[in-house]
Amino acid sequence: MASNSFGTLFRMTSFGESHGVGLGAVIDGCPSMVPFDQDLLQKQMSRRRPGQSKVTTARDEKDQVEILSGVFEGQTLGTPIAMVVYNKDQRSKDYSEVKNQPRPGHADDVWKEKFGHSDYRGGGRSSGRETLARVMAGTVAEMFMKHSFPGVKVSCFSRQIGDVQLTDAELAAAGEKIFDVDWLDQSASRFPNQAKSKQIDEILVKAKTEGHSYGGVAEIQIQGVPKGIGQPVFHKLKSDLACAFLSVGATASFELGSGQESTQSEGSQFHAGSQDVYGGIRGGISTGETIRCQVGFKPTATVLHTAKSGRHDPCIVPRAVVVLEAMAKLVIADHLLWSRLDRA
Repeated sequence: MASNSFGTLFRMTSFGESHGVGLGAVIDGCPSMVPFDQDLLQKQMSRRRPGQSKVTTARDEKDQVEILSGVFEGQTLGTPIAMVVYNKDQRSKDYSEVKNQPRPGHADDVWKEKFGHSDYRGGGRSSGRETLARVMAGTVAEMFMKHSFPGVKVSCFSRQIGDVQLTDAELAAAGEKIFDVDWLDQSASRFPNQAKSKQIDEILVKAKTEGHSYGGVAEIQIQGVPKGIGQPVFHKLKSDLACAFLSVGATASFELGSGQESTQSEGSQFHAGSQDVYGGIRGGISTGETIRCQVGFKPTATVLHTAKSGRHDPCIVPRAVVVLEAMAKLVIADHLLWSRLDRA
């Protein structure tokens, strides 16, 4: 199985299966002497972990990270950083029927066709649990940027769940608070509007009880990226962000700036208006303005009687925002390192 690594200079490799011994990440290319914040790492892992609220799966994993290499006396060594989390609350017997009967909407049958042999327990490596490795790596990228590029800030939040949407006016009212994860995390659905957050929580709790699920949209905003980051041809900043986000399970769409709306605009109006329509990237290169993307998610595939066990998310978006945030940090950290090679 190839393609378990992501990035060019700041590079991470993910390993492990949902019901295996554990999962983890190896990071190559992180510079030395970056202060390693174990508390930040564990905080970000807790934001992603299952069993954290009434609107997520009941699988209860603490996701305590063990550092195997690459860190000494509180700093990175510049050598590969290996991290692992051991699985504690897997129930493989729940998936005995899947061995011979693939689940609708899941990847069970295509994995079996591709490899001839696959781990059917909880989806194996196609499970959303694989994303904990991305959060590990993304948090190390965050540590690097805090040390070397302290102006960079990344936010990700729920923009739509089911048919409940955050309006532009409501987003503007939230202001800079969207970059405060403690403020965002006050909402179980990570929806930056108190009234609609309560509405969504009620919808998702009911869906979890009845075995239904919803899709949604997450928005990513990145501030403080210097002008001129990104490669102009095959590693455009927008293409690497799209690749990063769409590699996350259950994603269905990616939009930058005004996205699909721009396809209906006249050029004279589109290019003469606000710079926001470009989403902070032109020609594949950062403009220095806020980078703004949206990622759409399909409804969770596990539904009806199977979902009533409570060990599946009624909507992926509330936990996926932490994963998208991590992937954005990996892309930006990689391109920031790359930018050091662009000029003598």
